[in-house]
Amino acid sequence: MTMANSHLVVLKRPYLDAILAGRKTVESRFMKTERAPFGKIATGDRLFFKASSGPVRATGRAGKVMDFENLTPKRVERIKRTYNGRIVGSEEYWAEKSGSKCGVLVWLEEVKAIEPVWIDKRDWRAWVVLMAEKDFGLLDG
Repeated sequence: MTMANSHLVVLKRPYLDAILAGRKTVESRFMKTERAPFGKIATGDRLFFKASSGPVRATGRAGKVMDFENLTPKRVERIKRTYNGRIVGSEEYWAEKSGSKCGVLVWLEEVKAIEPVWIDKRDWRAWVVLMAEKDFGLLDG
C-alpha cells in the first residue's frame, strides 16, 4: 500500500467558506491539459485548504475521487447537472470550464478549520502535490 499524498488546495474565498460551512462537499478541477490533481490524488490523501492570497484555513481528506478524460462541453454540462449541488459552482465557473478536456472531482471528508497558517507561496498553481522537501512547512505535524 502506498502512503497517502498531501495536497495544497488553493480556492477563492467564497468556495473555501462554503467548504467550511459544509455546503460544498465536492471540489472540482477542470483543465485543458492534464496536471495536478488529475491522476495525482487518491482516496485518503490529506488536503490543506488555502484561500487565494490568504492563509491555509482548513484540512481534510479526499474521499471518492473521479477523473474525467476527453471532456466535451456536453460532458461538462452533464457533470454540472449531476454534481453541482455538491460543487456549488457559479454559472460563470461552468461557462469558463465548458472547454476543458479533463477534470477531477474530489469528495471532501473530515474537513476541519484550523488556526490560519500563512505560507510563503509565490507561484500561480492552484493545486500543489506536497513533497517532503517542498511542503511549505505544512507536513511537520
